[in-house]
Amino acid sequence: MHGLNPRQAEAVRHVGGPLLVIAGAGSGKTRVITRKIAHLIREHGLPANAIVALTFTNKAAREMKGRVGALLKGGAGRGLKVSTFHTFGLNLLRREAAAAGLRPGFSLFDPEDGATVLKEHLREHALADAVSPAAALARISRWKNDLIDPARAASTADDDFEAGLAELYADYEKSLAAYNACDFDDLIVRPVRILRDHADARERWQNRTRHLLVDEYQDTNGAQYELVRLLVGPRGAFTVVGDDDQSIYAWRGARPDNLARLRDHYPTLKVVMLEQNYRSSGRILKLANGLIGHNPHLFDKRLWCELGPGDPARVLVCRHEAHEAERVAAEIQHAHLTKERAYGGYAILYRSNHQARPFEQALRALGVPYFLSGGTSFFARAEVKDVMAYLRLLANPADDAAFLRVVNVPRREIGPTTLQRLAAFAAEGEQPLAAACREPALAAQLPARQAGRLAELVALLDAHRAAADTAASPVAAVRALITAIDYAGWCKDSAPSLASAERRIGNVTDLVDWLERLHRDAVAEGDAGSGKTLPELVARLSLLDVLERREEAEGGDRVHLMTLHGAKGLEFPHVYLVGMEEELLPHHSSLDDPAPDAADGSHNAIEEERRLCYVGITRAQQSLTFTRARRRRRFGETVTCRPSRFLSELPAGELDQPDSTPRTEADARAHGSAQLAALKGLFADR
Repeated sequence: MHGLNPRQAEAVRHVGGPLLVIAGAGSGKTRVITRKIAHLIREHGLPANAIVALTFTNKAAREMKGRVGALLKGGAGRGLKVSTFHTFGLNLLRREAAAAGLRPGFSLFDPEDGATVLKEHLREHALADAVSPAAALARISRWKNDLIDPARAASTADDDFEAGLAELYADYEKSLAAYNACDFDDLIVRPVRILRDHADARERWQNRTRHLLVDEYQDTNGAQYELVRLLVGPRGAFTVVGDDDQSIYAWRGARPDNLARLRDHYPTLKVVMLEQNYRSSGRILKLANGLIGHNPHLFDKRLWCELGPGDPARVLVCRHEAHEAERVAAEIQHAHLTKERAYGGYAILYRSNHQARPFEQALRALGVPYFLSGGTSFFARAEVKDVMAYLRLLANPADDAAFLRVVNVPRREIGPTTLQRLAAFAAEGEQPLAAACREPALAAQLPARQAGRLAELVALLDAHRAAADTAASPVAAVRALITAIDYAGWCKDSAPSLASAERRIGNVTDLVDWLERLHRDAVAEGDAGSGKTLPELVARLSLLDVLERREEAEGGDRVHLMTLHGAKGLEFPHVYLVGMEEELLPHHSSLDDPAPDAADGSHNAIEEERRLCYVGITRAQQSLTFTRARRRRRFGETVTCRPSRFLSELPAGELDQPDSTPRTEADARAHGSAQLAALKGLFADR
């Protein structure tokens, strides 16, 4: 219990029944979860492998497991299960595949794979011109999160459009079954169905889960709520930690009212409030409390700290978006040069990704390093994933997920019905999809045209695989394959513009050039297994993908640019919350939102936007600056911007508004002299 405040210690000690911890921003919730795990093992003799802790990101899971490892010595923590909800669901499905209707080795489809499946179904569908594959997939995802199957979706459809989407949902599920695949939503939905419908599996998993801990509980959706209930059973041995004031994911199905629903299902539920903040200064917390006080609350709380009042937050009023970006960039550079502040201590937070561009330009102009969180990774680009799938198939002909990605890239008119029949034929023969395409008996299952195109694809792959195995450089075979399928032509046909197509082609060229350099370096090094063969090169590229994602997570000494959603769970010494204007924050899509529906406990969009602003404020540790522009380019024209309503909801006495009083010439000279002196000192040290 060392270092815990009384409320934290109370939460750690309570093991006699269900516990809900309402943890305000910066109140040490991870400390409570990790100390409780150690307490359960050391003081109550619970085996580590009987404890399950669930969260929403791999980074949070790694941090949690690392902290528990530091608290427990020897092998006391061996077998502890700390993971994301989806990783836990995947592990459960692997153990219970038969009950889920899956065969061993099932594929996991990401959203892009799912959209590709729906794109094929939409080609001949009545909704072909009315909905995009991505929008249809989003609706299917909402149904799944609410545990609604295709039959129920069809029976409750309000109109023909909704009925058509339900029909697409049924077709999509049939395709997943034919491909022996599931999507990310299935990693929660299918385990729920297994535990609900199979008493033996439910008893087995409840016995394995003697105590369940859940972080960020306000972000759970309907399916995740049921998964928790089914895992803990009537015992209710759980600790869930959440904060309804930080619920900002309604758009992906999160239900903050899940916090309140616990009382209905567990009458003995104990609630502990964590209100002492260890992150932010007193003035920042006053702003946060003042803002969020305008929202209704499931649980009333008020953040406080012992860190002192700190400096007042500032409000900067700028001429336009370029001036806003230039002013923020100049302030950060000035503080770095004159106060020796690390760039990595600064974060620029905004509501939408499109706001990042002028800040990138302004930071680059001053030579200030920055990191754009949430930008598209090189390996996440569709064209790079396409070529990587071809590479994976050349290296491993049994990679069914890669086969399904490229079978219609470029388009070969191989539709979902053909793929379903192919998948069934391959499953019957217990062989990969590509191998099944070589079987003469397949011709009896498919129309001659489709069977012929599948055979041509496999022959193409076989020929280039053989070339890669025998050529001095396997990369030559890769280039030849990309030319043979006319991938450049496919980019031009499928891209929305010529400029977009050229960018895609350029990314493919960069990937192949990268592959060439890796091979050249491997030959020069002369080490076996270092990247001379195509499978070795593909493995190295996959590792580079992992390393790139790791670098994104770490950031380094660079200014952080990210959305408010992306900033959730993070903290920074100095925060700029930019674009504080109506239609930006709150976002224009929220302004016409209807009133909340008390029947289902939902909140209207303005309340969620206010919570989003609250999250931004509570990221700041030492200094907080709000910025807004008087004018902004919007949809090709310059418009006058109104200040965000959230600025008027902040306690005015806690704000410094320097633009309300003109800056004197002496102030400007002093600022310039300080920056010039810092620059001279910088060059003198070199």
